[in-house]
Amino acid sequence: QVQLVESGGGLVQAGGSLRLSCVASRVFFSFNVMAWYRQVPGKQRELVASITKGGSTNYADSVKGRFTISRDNAKSTVYLQMNNLRPEDTAVYYCNTVTVVTARYWGQGTQVTVSS
Repeated sequence: QVQLVESGGGLVQAGGSLRLSCVASRVFFSFNVMAWYRQVPGKQRELVASITKGGSTNYADSVKGRFTISRDNAKSTVYLQMNNLRPEDTAVYYCNTVTVVTARYWGQGTQVTVSS
């Protein structure tokens, strides 16, 4: 079964923190890189952070120093710790690989809303 299940979103004040989780089918974790994306209505989905099986990470400039991506390969789970949240971080957050092979499979996402 091909499945991505994101959770952990919510409403938080600016400066607050949230930790997102994504449980993925093992087929996704067979790829080297897992990533978090976000999307606001009317805009394209944006790559926020990525992590390799070995733990190497990359971040969008807008979240560097505030977000931390991690993964538990044994649990097929990827996390996104978000600190010092800003109103512009408001979006629906999704996880997936970075390959076109899985690009047609998306979970329901988790809504993050940051109030000013």
